[in-house]
Amino acid sequence: MMATLLNDRDLQFNLYEVLNTEGLLERPRYAEHDRAIFDATLNTARDIAAEYFAPHNQKGDANEPTFDGEKVTLIPETQPAWNAFAEAGFLASHHDFDDGGSQLPEVVLRASMAYFNAANVSSTAYSFLTIGAANLLKSFGREELKDKYLPAMLDGRYSGTMALTEPGQGSALGDLRTQAKPAEDGSYRLFGNKMYISGGDHELTENIVHMVLARIEGAPAGVRGISLFLVPKFHVNDDGTRGERNDVALAGLLHKMGYRNTTSTVLNFGEKDGAVGYLVGEANKGLGYMFQMMNEARIGVGLGAAAMGYQSYLEALDYARDRPQGRPVSNKHPESPQVKIVQHADVRRMLLMQKAYAEGSLALCLYASTLVEDANTAPEASDRKAAAELLDLITPMVKSWPSKYGVVASDLGIQVLGGAGYTRDYPLEQLYRDNRLNPIHEGTEGIQGIDLLGRKLGPKGGDGYAEFQRRIVATLDEAAAMDTSGPLASQLRSALEVLRTTTTDLQEQLANDPDHGLSNATMYLDLFGKVLVGWIWLKQAMAAEQALANGASGTEDAFYRGKIHTARYFMDWELAPLEGYARLLSAGNRDNLDMQNDWF
Repeated sequence: MMATLLNDRDLQFNLYEVLNTEGLLERPRYAEHDRAIFDATLNTARDIAAEYFAPHNQKGDANEPTFDGEKVTLIPETQPAWNAFAEAGFLASHHDFDDGGSQLPEVVLRASMAYFNAANVSSTAYSFLTIGAANLLKSFGREELKDKYLPAMLDGRYSGTMALTEPGQGSALGDLRTQAKPAEDGSYRLFGNKMYISGGDHELTENIVHMVLARIEGAPAGVRGISLFLVPKFHVNDDGTRGERNDVALAGLLHKMGYRNTTSTVLNFGEKDGAVGYLVGEANKGLGYMFQMMNEARIGVGLGAAAMGYQSYLEALDYARDRPQGRPVSNKHPESPQVKIVQHADVRRMLLMQKAYAEGSLALCLYASTLVEDANTAPEASDRKAAAELLDLITPMVKSWPSKYGVVASDLGIQVLGGAGYTRDYPLEQLYRDNRLNPIHEGTEGIQGIDLLGRKLGPKGGDGYAEFQRRIVATLDEAAAMDTSGPLASQLRSALEVLRTTTTDLQEQLANDPDHGLSNATMYLDLFGKVLVGWIWLKQAMAAEQALANGASGTEDAFYRGKIHTARYFMDWELAPLEGYARLLSAGNRDNLDMQNDWF
């Protein structure tokens, strides 16, 4: 039995007291909604997640998908979970009313997804990928493709995937070898292999829509020659019925340490006459299009990691409050009653770290979702532009920070439970295995570090970095006048200065020698992420302080004081080590770069 999936009160706090999600109702797109609809959506997500997803989480882990050479078999509980998700409208919830959607804000959808991820991340992956593939098709597909495939993806008859990685190429997409040959009817025939394709084959839906990166014959080398294709598992007839099997074959299933109920596949395109694919957008611009789905997936992976870290925290907290063991070190009387382990300072230390990582990660992902929303629907063009630029800057950290520290939260949960933590009687060991995939999914930490420092900032910085500084300084200035949040803001301001100096020094190194400048990019990514999450925690502390000033009492008083205390912990312990890292970064430390292969 799982603990509560998430802290509902924390979700409400972030949505309505920190992020002002209710303010979205003033935008024309959401004029027909109200907070009750938002809350009902969240409640529905929680209830479906608890009823259809959570009960088979451990069963799906223990009984992986199988392939008999003809079809893939999942545990039977996966199908009702998919159906319940689709029938509740979550696949289409953020789409327009005219397209069959509920026209809900992005942040409400992603908050809903947090429940599903906390309940069962591997069964949720099928819908997560389908939402992203449908968004990609909607943004860049021509009308005839959208008319044929999009309605079925939004109502759950078709699912979707992203097919990037190849057996010989991982993140170096510029070297991919899958070929697309033009056909006389305007379609293409694809030949190549893709691997690690999550959800690449199953029987949950009547069709699977693969969004595939490939190179058209004669296209330029590198990333400039990559195009995007829609390749269905089954052909679709003009009347919408399913046709013959396309030339897409499942070569086999991969077996991962986590996410085990998500099929991880090796797909062969074109074992016979070629897999029929349809060009999405313009030729040779496919990677740019795919970045929409990749960046959406990066935020989604961060959210999944946050939810699993959160679930690990709640499991550990429940156990610590219930498990009697030992006595305070000051108690020398062996006949006295044992205390619950939550009374031990070191257990509280671990729980406090978990709380800081889990709640901070969730709040970060929700904030990023508001930037997605603002980039699309903010009333002023300047606000839309600023939100898009800031989102572009922080996406590497939204993906990497929860992925790194969500795993730490899961690891700490095992430690809190002690010997029980690594048994299968408790979900912590599975949560750790599931969560450990996330620092690799959708780009490793190293890829995210290079993206942040080498692309988003570069030798001269960028508009997103300027917008980040403008917003964080505004928060610091506001907090400075507050009794409790003021000292926290002072600590964060010092960390911001460390970040600024380090950024300038690294930009100079990058301009002089890119290999040297990027050799410590992952450490810089972590430093920037700590400052970013520190800002998120300060915003939470400010909202909590205001609520206490307004007279919060009882359990509400405890909730808000917990927020402030965790923010204080974050400033004291998580920001303190940054100066040491910063000195090494600013000095251009070459330990990593100068290590030689034959010295290992």
